[in-house]
Amino acid sequence: MNATQEKELKKLATRIRMDVIEETHAAKSGHPGGSLSIADLLAYLYTYEMHVDPKNPDDPDRDRLVLSKGHTVPALYAVLAAKGFLPHEDLITLRKVDSYLQGHPDLKHTPGIDMSTGSLGQGFSAACGMAIAAKMAGKSYRTYAIVGDGESQEGQIWEGAMFAAHYKLDNLCMILDWNGLQIDGEVEKIMNPTPFKEKLEAFGFHVIPIDAHDFYQIEAALNEAKQTKGKPTAIVMKSVKGKGVSYMENRVEWHGSAPNDELCKKALDELQAYLDSLN
Repeated sequence: MNATQEKELKKLATRIRMDVIEETHAAKSGHPGGSLSIADLLAYLYTYEMHVDPKNPDDPDRDRLVLSKGHTVPALYAVLAAKGFLPHEDLITLRKVDSYLQGHPDLKHTPGIDMSTGSLGQGFSAACGMAIAAKMAGKSYRTYAIVGDGESQEGQIWEGAMFAAHYKLDNLCMILDWNGLQIDGEVEKIMNPTPFKEKLEAFGFHVIPIDAHDFYQIEAALNEAKQTKGKPTAIVMKSVKGKGVSYMENRVEWHGSAPNDELCKKALDELQAYLDSLN
Protein backbone atom coordinates (compact mmCIF):
# COMPACT_ATOMS: atom_id res chain seq x y z
CA MET A 1 0.00 0.00 0.00
CA ASN A 2 1.31 3.42 -0.89
CA ALA A 3 0.40 6.87 0.44
CA THR A 4 -2.16 7.49 -2.30
CA GLN A 5 -3.91 4.20 -1.58
CA GLU A 6 -3.92 4.95 2.15
CA LYS A 7 -5.52 8.34 1.46
CA GLU A 8 -8.23 6.73 -0.67
CA LEU A 9 -8.95 4.25 2.12
CA LYS A 10 -9.25 7.11 4.61
CA LYS A 11 -11.74 8.79 2.28
CA LEU A 12 -13.79 5.63 1.92
CA ALA A 13 -13.80 4.99 5.68
CA THR A 14 -14.94 8.57 6.26
CA ARG A 15 -17.78 8.20 3.76
CA ILE A 16 -18.78 4.97 5.51
CA ARG A 17 -18.89 6.87 8.80
CA MET A 18 -21.01 9.61 7.24
CA ASP A 19 -23.44 7.00 5.94
CA VAL A 20 -23.64 5.38 9.39
CA ILE A 21 -24.64 8.74 10.88
CA GLU A 22 -27.24 9.37 8.17
CA GLU A 23 -28.65 5.83 8.38
CA THR A 24 -29.13 5.85 12.14
CA HIS A 25 -30.44 9.42 12.10
CA ALA A 26 -33.04 8.52 9.47
CA ALA A 27 -34.04 5.40 11.41
CA LYS A 28 -34.05 7.21 14.74
CA SER A 29 -32.44 4.06 16.13
CA GLY A 30 -29.45 1.82 15.62
CA HIS A 31 -25.90 1.36 16.82
CA PRO A 32 -23.52 4.05 15.58
CA GLY A 33 -20.69 3.61 18.10
CA GLY A 34 -19.53 0.13 17.16
CA SER A 35 -20.32 0.78 13.49
CA LEU A 36 -17.87 3.68 13.45
CA SER A 37 -15.13 1.63 15.11
CA ILE A 38 -15.04 -0.94 12.25
CA ALA A 39 -15.24 1.49 9.31
CA ASP A 40 -11.51 1.39 8.58
CA LEU A 41 -11.41 -2.40 8.65
CA LEU A 42 -14.38 -2.69 6.28
CA ALA A 43 -12.88 -0.15 3.90
CA TYR A 44 -9.71 -2.25 3.63
CA LEU A 45 -11.44 -5.64 3.48
CA TYR A 46 -13.70 -4.67 0.59
CA THR A 47 -11.06 -2.70 -1.32
CA TYR A 48 -7.97 -4.91 -1.13
CA GLU A 49 -8.56 -8.10 0.83
CA MET A 50 -11.74 -9.95 -0.04
CA HIS A 51 -12.50 -11.61 -3.35
CA VAL A 52 -16.12 -10.59 -3.88
CA ASP A 53 -18.08 -9.36 -6.88
CA PRO A 54 -21.17 -7.11 -6.63
CA LYS A 55 -22.32 -8.48 -10.00
CA ASN A 56 -22.23 -12.01 -8.60
CA PRO A 57 -22.74 -11.71 -4.84
CA ASP A 58 -23.58 -15.41 -4.46
CA ASP A 59 -20.46 -16.70 -6.21
CA PRO A 60 -19.73 -20.02 -4.44
CA ASP A 61 -16.00 -19.27 -4.57
CA ARG A 62 -16.23 -15.81 -3.00
CA ASP A 63 -14.63 -14.93 0.31
CA ARG A 64 -17.10 -14.76 3.20
CA LEU A 65 -17.61 -11.97 5.74
CA VAL A 66 -19.64 -12.75 8.86
CA LEU A 67 -20.49 -9.72 10.97
CA SER A 68 -20.98 -11.62 14.20
CA LYS A 69 -21.57 -8.33 16.06
CA GLY A 70 -24.58 -7.88 13.82
CA HIS A 71 -25.93 -4.71 15.41
CA THR A 72 -23.14 -2.76 13.67
CA VAL A 73 -24.58 -3.56 10.25
CA PRO A 74 -25.00 0.14 9.27
CA ALA A 75 -21.27 0.18 8.52
CA LEU A 76 -21.52 -3.01 6.48
CA TYR A 77 -24.45 -1.64 4.48
CA ALA A 78 -22.45 1.51 3.82
CA VAL A 79 -19.44 -0.32 2.39
CA LEU A 80 -21.68 -2.64 0.37
CA ALA A 81 -23.35 0.43 -1.15
CA ALA A 82 -19.97 2.02 -1.85
CA LYS A 83 -18.86 -1.13 -3.69
CA GLY A 84 -22.02 -1.49 -5.78
CA PHE A 85 -23.85 -4.31 -4.00
CA LEU A 86 -26.88 -2.14 -3.27
CA PRO A 87 -28.13 1.37 -4.17
CA HIS A 88 -26.70 4.11 -2.00
CA GLU A 89 -30.07 5.83 -1.76
CA ASP A 90 -31.51 2.76 0.00
CA LEU A 91 -29.29 3.27 3.04
CA ILE A 92 -31.70 5.71 4.66
CA THR A 93 -34.39 3.01 4.69
CA LEU A 94 -32.50 1.29 7.52
CA ARG A 95 -34.93 -0.31 10.00
CA LYS A 96 -37.98 1.02 8.16
CA VAL A 97 -41.07 -1.15 7.68
CA ASP A 98 -40.72 -3.17 4.46
CA SER A 99 -37.04 -2.23 4.01
CA TYR A 100 -34.64 -5.02 3.13
CA LEU A 101 -32.02 -3.23 5.27
CA GLN A 102 -32.95 -4.56 8.67
CA GLY A 103 -31.34 -3.61 11.95
CA HIS A 104 -29.26 -6.79 11.78
CA PRO A 105 -27.83 -8.59 8.73
CA ASP A 106 -30.34 -10.57 6.68
CA LEU A 107 -28.85 -13.26 4.44
CA LYS A 108 -32.06 -13.93 2.53
CA HIS A 109 -32.87 -10.43 1.33
CA THR A 110 -29.69 -8.34 1.23
CA PRO A 111 -27.04 -8.73 -1.50
CA GLY A 112 -23.55 -9.18 -0.10
CA ILE A 113 -24.65 -10.48 3.30
CA ASP A 114 -23.17 -13.92 3.97
CA MET A 115 -24.88 -14.69 7.30
CA SER A 116 -27.90 -13.50 9.25
CA THR A 117 -26.62 -12.47 12.67
CA GLY A 118 -27.81 -10.65 15.75
CA SER A 119 -27.89 -13.19 18.56
CA LEU A 120 -24.37 -12.59 19.80
CA GLY A 121 -21.94 -15.47 19.48
CA GLN A 122 -23.78 -17.32 16.77
CA GLY A 123 -22.16 -15.54 13.83
CA PHE A 124 -18.70 -16.73 14.75
CA SER A 125 -19.92 -20.32 14.98
CA ALA A 126 -21.42 -19.97 11.50
CA ALA A 127 -18.09 -18.61 10.24
CA CYS A 128 -16.35 -21.69 11.63
CA GLY A 129 -18.84 -23.82 9.69
CA MET A 130 -18.11 -21.91 6.48
CA ALA A 131 -14.39 -22.38 6.96
CA ILE A 132 -14.56 -26.13 7.56
CA ALA A 133 -16.98 -26.47 4.62
CA ALA A 134 -14.35 -24.88 2.38
CA LYS A 135 -11.75 -27.36 3.66
CA MET A 136 -14.04 -30.33 3.06
CA ALA A 137 -14.95 -29.15 -0.45
CA GLY A 138 -11.37 -28.31 -1.41
CA LYS A 139 -12.28 -24.64 -1.90
CA SER A 140 -9.78 -21.81 -1.50
CA TYR A 141 -12.11 -19.08 -0.23
CA ARG A 142 -11.39 -17.45 3.13
CA THR A 143 -13.84 -16.58 5.89
CA TYR A 144 -13.55 -13.42 7.97
CA ALA A 145 -15.57 -13.02 11.18
CA ILE A 146 -15.86 -9.68 12.96
CA VAL A 147 -16.49 -10.28 16.66
CA GLY A 148 -17.23 -7.73 19.37
CA ASP A 149 -15.32 -7.52 22.62
CA GLY A 150 -18.57 -7.53 24.58
CA GLU A 151 -19.75 -10.37 22.38
CA SER A 152 -16.73 -12.38 23.49
CA GLN A 153 -18.41 -12.75 26.88
CA GLU A 154 -20.62 -15.34 25.17
CA GLY A 155 -19.52 -18.92 25.73
CA GLN A 156 -20.35 -19.76 22.13
CA ILE A 157 -17.40 -17.63 20.98
CA TRP A 158 -15.01 -19.83 22.92
CA GLU A 159 -16.69 -23.05 21.78
CA GLY A 160 -16.16 -21.82 18.23
CA ALA A 161 -12.56 -20.96 19.01
CA MET A 162 -11.94 -24.46 20.34
CA PHE A 163 -13.55 -25.93 17.22
CA ALA A 164 -11.53 -23.72 14.84
CA ALA A 165 -8.22 -24.63 16.43
CA HIS A 166 -9.05 -28.34 16.67
CA TYR A 167 -9.80 -28.50 12.95
CA LYS A 168 -6.82 -26.28 12.06
CA LEU A 169 -8.96 -23.77 10.19
CA ASP A 170 -6.18 -21.64 8.74
CA ASN A 171 -8.68 -20.28 6.22
CA LEU A 172 -10.57 -18.56 9.06
CA CYS A 173 -9.68 -15.12 10.39
CA MET A 174 -11.40 -13.81 13.51
CA ILE A 175 -11.19 -10.03 13.80
CA LEU A 176 -11.97 -8.93 17.33
CA ASP A 177 -13.10 -5.31 17.64
CA TRP A 178 -11.80 -4.25 21.04
CA ASN A 179 -13.37 -0.85 21.63
CA GLY A 180 -13.81 -1.40 25.35
CA LEU A 181 -17.51 -0.54 25.64
CA GLN A 182 -20.79 -2.42 25.44
CA ILE A 183 -24.38 -1.36 25.99
CA ASP A 184 -24.14 -1.57 29.79
CA GLY A 185 -20.75 0.10 30.22
CA GLU A 186 -17.09 -0.87 30.21
CA VAL A 187 -16.52 -4.40 28.95
CA GLU A 188 -13.83 -5.22 31.52
CA LYS A 189 -16.05 -4.13 34.42
CA ILE A 190 -19.13 -6.07 33.31
CA MET A 191 -17.55 -9.47 32.58
CA ASN A 192 -13.86 -9.21 31.84
CA PRO A 193 -12.88 -11.32 28.80
CA THR A 194 -9.28 -10.11 28.67
CA PRO A 195 -6.42 -10.81 28.13
CA PHE A 196 -7.52 -11.57 24.58
CA LYS A 197 -4.12 -12.37 23.14
CA GLU A 198 -3.14 -14.90 25.78
CA LYS A 199 -6.58 -16.56 25.89
CA LEU A 200 -6.83 -16.95 22.13
CA GLU A 201 -3.29 -18.27 21.96
CA ALA A 202 -4.18 -20.80 24.63
CA PHE A 203 -7.10 -21.92 22.49
CA GLY A 204 -4.70 -22.50 19.60
CA PHE A 205 -4.91 -19.31 17.56
CA HIS A 206 -2.17 -17.29 15.95
CA VAL A 207 -2.87 -13.83 17.39
CA ILE A 208 -1.95 -10.45 15.91
CA PRO A 209 -2.65 -7.30 17.98
CA ILE A 210 -3.08 -4.10 15.94
CA ASP A 211 -4.37 -0.53 15.96
CA ALA A 212 -7.79 -0.73 14.27
CA HIS A 213 -7.34 2.68 12.67
CA ASP A 214 -3.92 2.16 11.08
CA PHE A 215 -4.31 0.88 7.53
CA TYR A 216 -0.71 -0.30 7.32
CA GLN A 217 -1.22 -2.45 10.42
CA ILE A 218 -4.51 -3.79 9.03
CA GLU A 219 -2.78 -4.71 5.77
CA ALA A 220 0.18 -6.37 7.49
CA ALA A 221 -2.06 -8.38 9.82
CA LEU A 222 -4.30 -9.67 7.05
CA ASN A 223 -1.25 -10.66 4.98
CA GLU A 224 0.23 -12.46 7.99
CA ALA A 225 -3.07 -14.28 8.52
CA LYS A 226 -3.00 -15.60 4.96
CA GLN A 227 0.56 -16.85 5.45
CA THR A 228 -0.24 -18.64 8.72
CA LYS A 229 -0.78 -22.36 8.19
CA GLY A 230 -2.13 -25.08 10.46
CA LYS A 231 -4.08 -22.84 12.82
CA PRO A 232 -6.70 -20.08 12.68
CA THR A 233 -5.71 -16.44 13.11
CA ALA A 234 -7.25 -13.84 15.40
CA ILE A 235 -6.56 -10.17 14.73
CA VAL A 236 -7.21 -8.31 17.97
CA MET A 237 -7.69 -4.70 16.96
CA LYS A 238 -7.80 -1.94 19.56
CA SER A 239 -10.35 0.55 18.35
CA VAL A 240 -12.18 3.70 19.41
CA LYS A 241 -15.91 3.37 19.79
CA GLY A 242 -17.56 6.21 17.87
CA LYS A 243 -14.33 6.86 15.93
CA GLY A 244 -14.38 10.06 13.89
CA VAL A 245 -17.19 11.87 15.70
CA SER A 246 -15.88 13.89 18.62
CA TYR A 247 -18.92 13.64 20.88
CA MET A 248 -19.32 9.90 20.26
CA GLU A 249 -15.75 8.75 20.79
CA ASN A 250 -15.37 6.48 23.83
CA ARG A 251 -18.90 7.31 25.03
CA VAL A 252 -21.00 4.33 26.02
CA GLU A 253 -24.28 6.16 25.44
CA TRP A 254 -23.66 5.98 21.69
CA HIS A 255 -23.61 2.21 21.65
CA GLY A 256 -27.28 2.09 20.69
CA SER A 257 -28.57 5.65 20.31
CA ALA A 258 -29.25 7.62 17.13
CA PRO A 259 -28.24 11.28 16.76
CA ASN A 260 -30.99 13.92 16.59
CA ASP A 261 -31.05 16.59 13.87
CA GLU A 262 -28.57 18.88 15.60
CA LEU A 263 -26.09 16.16 16.49
CA CYS A 264 -26.41 14.57 13.07
CA LYS A 265 -25.39 17.85 11.46
CA LYS A 266 -22.51 18.26 13.91
CA ALA A 267 -21.20 14.77 13.14
CA LEU A 268 -21.54 15.19 9.38
CA ASP A 269 -19.82 18.58 9.51
CA GLU A 270 -16.88 17.09 11.40
CA LEU A 271 -16.55 14.17 9.02
CA GLN A 272 -16.90 16.39 5.95
CA ALA A 273 -14.18 18.66 7.27
CA TYR A 274 -11.87 15.67 7.65
CA LEU A 275 -12.79 14.42 4.19
CA ASP A 276 -12.02 17.85 2.73
CA SER A 277 -8.62 17.84 4.44
CA LEU A 278 -7.70 14.68 2.53
CA ASN A 279 -8.15 16.33 -0.88
